[in-house]
Amino acid sequence: MAFIRKKQREQQLQLYSKERFSLLLLNLEEYYFEQHTANHILCDSHQNERKIRGSLKICSKSLIFEPDKTFQPIIKIPLRDCIKIEKQGDNGANKLFAKSQHGRISLVFSQVYFIKEHNIVAPYKIERGKMQYVFELDMAGKVEDVVETLLQLHRASCLDKLGDQTAMITAILQSRLARTSFDKNRFQSLSEILKMECKAEMVTPLVTNPGHVCITDTNLYFQPLNGYPKPVVQITLQDVRRIYKRRHGLMPLGLEVFCTEDDLCSDIYLKFYESQDRDELYFYIATYLENHVTEHTAESYMLQWQRGHISNYQYLLHLNNLADRSCNDLSQYPVFPWIINDYFSAELDLSNPETFRDLSKPIGALNKERLERLLIRYQEMPDPKFMYGSHYSSPGYVLFYLVRIAPEHMLCLQNGRFDHADRMFNSIAETWKNCLDGATDFKELIPEFYGDDFSFLVNSLKLDLGKRQGGKMVDDVELPPWASDPKDFLQKSKEALESNYVSEHLHEWIDLIFGYKQKGNEAIGAHNIFHPLTYEGGVDLNSIEDPDEKVAMLTQILEFGQTPKQLFVIPHPRRITPKTKSLSQPSSQSASLADSPGEESFEDLTEESRTLAWNNITKLKLYETYKIHKEAVTGIAVSYNGSSVFTTSQDSTLKMFSKESRTLQRSISFSNMALSSCLVLPGDNTVISSSWDNNVYFYSIAFGRRQDTLMGHDDAVSKISWHNNRLYSASWDSTVKVWSCVPLEMTGTKRHHFELLAELEHDVSVDTISLNAASTLLVSGTKEGSVNIWDLSTATMLHQIACHSGTVYSAAFSPDSRHVLSTGEDGCLKVIDVQTGMLISSMTSEHPQRCFLWDGNCVLAGSQSGELLVWDLIEARVSERIQGHTGAVTSIWMNEQCSSIITGGEDRQIMFWKLQY
Repeated sequence: MAFIRKKQREQQLQLYSKERFSLLLLNLEEYYFEQHTANHILCDSHQNERKIRGSLKICSKSLIFEPDKTFQPIIKIPLRDCIKIEKQGDNGANKLFAKSQHGRISLVFSQVYFIKEHNIVAPYKIERGKMQYVFELDMAGKVEDVVETLLQLHRASCLDKLGDQTAMITAILQSRLARTSFDKNRFQSLSEILKMECKAEMVTPLVTNPGHVCITDTNLYFQPLNGYPKPVVQITLQDVRRIYKRRHGLMPLGLEVFCTEDDLCSDIYLKFYESQDRDELYFYIATYLENHVTEHTAESYMLQWQRGHISNYQYLLHLNNLADRSCNDLSQYPVFPWIINDYFSAELDLSNPETFRDLSKPIGALNKERLERLLIRYQEMPDPKFMYGSHYSSPGYVLFYLVRIAPEHMLCLQNGRFDHADRMFNSIAETWKNCLDGATDFKELIPEFYGDDFSFLVNSLKLDLGKRQGGKMVDDVELPPWASDPKDFLQKSKEALESNYVSEHLHEWIDLIFGYKQKGNEAIGAHNIFHPLTYEGGVDLNSIEDPDEKVAMLTQILEFGQTPKQLFVIPHPRRITPKTKSLSQPSSQSASLADSPGEESFEDLTEESRTLAWNNITKLKLYETYKIHKEAVTGIAVSYNGSSVFTTSQDSTLKMFSKESRTLQRSISFSNMALSSCLVLPGDNTVISSSWDNNVYFYSIAFGRRQDTLMGHDDAVSKISWHNNRLYSASWDSTVKVWSCVPLEMTGTKRHHFELLAELEHDVSVDTISLNAASTLLVSGTKEGSVNIWDLSTATMLHQIACHSGTVYSAAFSPDSRHVLSTGEDGCLKVIDVQTGMLISSMTSEHPQRCFLWDGNCVLAGSQSGELLVWDLIEARVSERIQGHTGAVTSIWMNEQCSSIITGGEDRQIMFWKLQY
């Protein structure tokens, strides 16, 4: 997947340069400085010279000669193994090469590597013993400079302390960068305006390449110091879709740029020398993107995943990206879970839970006997304690899986050698068994196991990877019996990843890798403790003064593996796995769907009409407007037969408006204080309204008079809800009360008996409430911005979430009761997961949204500006603006089929809207 595409790009660049040489021939943390066209001079015993034409590469720790003819090996001479480096003929030496001494460099050394002989990727051949090589440069005048450079680098390589070596090479590099600058002739257009220029390194797996970064008003450029693999890399800002700040080597110095929406393989990864340079470049690109691309957070991706808009695979890719995992950094390569537990059956049964790995446990805790041994060692260990001596993701593990497509990377990582044949990636089943039983093997998988390219499972390059015990050569990866070929293996692995079982349990693995079980007591309880150095913030490299210790520490961290950046600090919500095609309908409706495919119930038709309506919600058309109040409208209710509209207002009146005759029929006043909301009881006989005078009023429609008064609060009643003879009232007295309202027959009228069933106490005044579809949960919003979710069966608070910086104007459950949406005085829209209380999406508008309706994915909101705004929660954007009231939209009502909408506003008007299909 990601690595394979990255590899293909590198191969294309090598074709561009027509070189066998690559930066992978260098040691880790080594730089390639310059190259010179040269001849390798060979001389026989008769002093006859033979010249091998090629290119001489000057690197920070080695000298590399690449012959033009591909059958001849590339020569790599480590500078630390050099005994003498000089211009040919200096000090009267080198009499063996006496014919021509002009423009030649002589090296005497004790060790040399031969690489890619006959252009075959294979372990490096090493020759030891005192040797002398002579190279002749085409440009004779450059010899003194090259010799001086080699001597300087040789001194650095021979320093005793690793920290001193690194410091000296870094100084040489910075000196070279300071003497050069970006070539402005490389600009795509003469009219481009330069924004900034700085020094940086382009990062690819295992290597970095120094150079100059330049950004203009239209393009981002990187010019390598050495001109490799091409003179300049250019990215058009208009093509950029995503940018991420990265930590590279545990330092906040990285920046990765993507020109795709969903691909994990970026277009360029840059590492800066100063964090302020990184931040400044990020600012320029982010400013350009601000009006072009929606920035997604982990929470917004979570909402998309929960509602089935992105797959398990896509969601894991996005989480890896947000957690600093990059296919350019093998120490932070994207991590994916082992999913399947059965690699021995002839058939893969995805309907059987036993087929799957337990996703609630880390790899090290899956085997009970091994876990017991690890726990004994953990308990006896001095602080800082850790359970696992190796990590679940490291450069060695990544290349273990990818050696067949990235052999040069493996040779680079392991100093020119492949691993022992019996320790190679030989079999899926063997690898899984070792992860379950091995004393030090706890590795997870990589994205390639769930991608489309199976080349990493096939030895298509015919690499000689060694012979196993028993005499069998290492070749293609052995597949489980249920896979007919590599393509079938990947297809079934993808099906397993997207299966119902994994969808229902993937959040448990996310908790371990990216979430609240990654660190602290929860991690201890989950047996998920790794070495302290693997965690972000585990060590402050800047506080280490000894350069040797600092380099050694960094090397250990990079090679051992790193834990992803923590994205979630509370339990991750599970995915919604509906039984039907609709992701947003309530579970009660799911159960009522007709079993017979030839029959449709009324509920089916209603749900279908709702879905159709919400798909066309942007096509609202205003067809009638009436001004029936003297102050702002505060509530709207419609009789069940649809004939009458009831509205409340701050003018203290309840109005009854006839939809049929389009006339105001009644105006009722209960007190001289504002009314805050209203609702119609089943049967169309009674309308209830709440008032700022602390009371709730029951009005008989049939008799045209006040029927009952509930004096239930010590301050204004802000909102009421009703279900199954129960009244729910919210008040500024900091309570929500639940009442049993049983009607009693009394002399030709119906009165009610009120019994207080529960009192939900808050710290501050409550401004809004709403019930879920089954009336088992209640959400309340307060003056100080908190959203509270209550279990009505026990009258207990499940979650209290500090969502808004001011009053919560409105809050409501999604139809499936999985989420709560709230809007507030601060102009924000927040989506909360009901199960966990996690805030999973946040959007900001220019003006506060005073009221709304939603179907779980789409929101129709009434704005402070008077507009109706249609929000796409999945894309986190406004998809339509509809001009409506001249003041804030304060109330909104929709019929059951979602085809008719009524709004009320501060402009004292009620507006009737219809959908245009």
